Amino acid sequence: MLDRDRLLRAHETARLELLAQRDVRGHWIGELSSSALSTATALSALALVEPRWKPADRAGNGSQASFAGLIAAGVRWLVDAQNADGGWGDTDKSLSNIATTMLVEAAFRLTCTADDYPVTLARATEYIERHGSIAALRRRYGRDKTFAVPILANCALAGLVPWSEVSPLPFELACLPQSWYRLVRLPVVSYAIPALVAVGQARYVHAPPRNPVTRWIRRLAIERSLRVLQRMQPASGGYLEATPLTSFVVMSLAGIGRADHPVARQGVEFLLASVRPDGSWPIDTNLATWITTLSVKAASSKASPSDSIAATPPWASTEMIEWLLSCQHRDRHPFTGAQPGGWGWSDLSGALPDADDTAGALLALDLLMRDHPETDTDAIVAAARQGCHWLLGIQNRDGGWPTFCRGWGTLPFDRSGADLTAHALRALRAWRERMTEQGSQTDVPWTQTVARIDLACRRGFDYLARQQRADGSWLPLWFGNQYVVGEENPVYGTAHVLLAYRDYGLLDNRSARRGLAWLVANQNADGGWGGTPAAEYGDDYNRTSSVEETAWAVEALAVEGSGLPIEAALETGVAWLVDRVERGEHTEASPVGFYFAKLWYYEKFYPLIFAVAALNMAARRLGNQSASPAGIGRQSVASNIEQASGS
Repeated sequence: MLDRDRLLRAHETARLELLAQRDVRGHWIGELSSSALSTATALSALALVEPRWKPADRAGNGSQASFAGLIAAGVRWLVDAQNADGGWGDTDKSLSNIATTMLVEAAFRLTCTADDYPVTLARATEYIERHGSIAALRRRYGRDKTFAVPILANCALAGLVPWSEVSPLPFELACLPQSWYRLVRLPVVSYAIPALVAVGQARYVHAPPRNPVTRWIRRLAIERSLRVLQRMQPASGGYLEATPLTSFVVMSLAGIGRADHPVARQGVEFLLASVRPDGSWPIDTNLATWITTLSVKAASSKASPSDSIAATPPWASTEMIEWLLSCQHRDRHPFTGAQPGGWGWSDLSGALPDADDTAGALLALDLLMRDHPETDTDAIVAAARQGCHWLLGIQNRDGGWPTFCRGWGTLPFDRSGADLTAHALRALRAWRERMTEQGSQTDVPWTQTVARIDLACRRGFDYLARQQRADGSWLPLWFGNQYVVGEENPVYGTAHVLLAYRDYGLLDNRSARRGLAWLVANQNADGGWGGTPAAEYGDDYNRTSSVEETAWAVEALAVEGSGLPIEAALETGVAWLVDRVERGEHTEASPVGFYFAKLWYYEKFYPLIFAVAALNMAARRLGNQSASPAGIGRQSVASNIEQASGS
């Protein structure tokens, strides 16, 4: 048996460390890993723009010499980041992959530094050839052209592949009304319209279509689609605050003589503003809103079992609550056409409202109201109502929730996801119960919303039941494990779906019991979780446990009501986490994050946040305290769902 005092000390140690990471305004910003892929695309873009960029154009960012200095520093960073096999991974902890390595080779060519590093480049070329080059790249992305086409366009601009290898993109479709996008089945996902336009135009200029009608239509659409591109560009200049997407737009425009176009110029300013002192770029500026809502859910004093919590300084401030409320999108978004009411991953202008971040914000606001009843509850309730309506509005016909847009399609990151659906279900439950608790049943509009929530939840759980795999696990959209076949992360998917079953009191449901059994069966020999065997790397290598995955599994197993023998797995998992805290190894991040188009990242605060959340729940469970969230109406909602779904 794990000593409970050790557990509480470990929880309090990690929690105080997390609270210490807040910025001066009381929220968390986080820190994303540097990315070889981002760095390579940024260097390619800057190299293509540089001949047309005058010192006076830099808006105070320095001279032409420093512009060249950025390129030199970035190239040196890439040289140092090369893996032993000659390739590059997306982060310094990532396995090499064909996409990133091809982009790095293109960057060396476009920056004219290939001759300076002949051994580095020779090893990269050998890696690309050994792993299948263009054919391997296409296999990696399948029918989704969102990333494969921009990569090949980057390589074509560098003279490494002919333009005939770059699939044409119908950029003229961007001129259609935004509401039509999901109907015309674009070959890229919803967030990639800027790449569709810019890369599509580059392909058109360098390799015009043979069909005269198509050629004529696309020629007429050039200026109009550029206006669409300009309208979508955020104030920061960075599409999605993402270096790769912005870089692909800039390099494509520069490659067709449009380096002086306002979109390209603003994109360059974004790249110049986001480079790091060591010459690298991250995959995105930050995930401040997402990191803050995760931290709130982990650190909330109302959720903590530790007796010493009451003696700690106030952990949340009115300023932080106001900041989170200010992150809610109040207008129809020009990028995806999303209605007002959702939250994005950051407070920066390039973030888009999405289901995961909206659900996270709603859950965080519920906890913040419990911790700070003196705050402006009317403002929080109004924001939460709008957020609930936003979530209800994007539920797909299959019952699941997508990331950005309802009914867009089946391409990766646009289809419904089990992790997104579970998160949305939890958020809707929290606010359904809170409104009922506060007497909002007399509010006719909210009463109607409650009926919509109940129906949406029944459909959501039916979707989750259908998505469960034969072995009992669920797969997520937004997290992965590089050592698992298919780069999937069933630990994250299963754990987060189980949290939804827990919140609704459905742990005795057959699907939930199978999911819990899968987690227990897939615990590693050292007591942690992380990876499943893949013959390519070997069992021992793949079974390396991570703080993030162990924490996810522990939080899901720290439950009551399943009737399954899970205590032994829970205790050994908790012991693994406590041991890491005591040894100071609980902040070691792993590349488990998936960004757009399967780009890997890790976030500095992820392991700390998830460890705090898991140790919190474990202390409640092992201390014989209820691990189920309190709330009125949970059982009635659960019975309605079970009756409707027949589970």
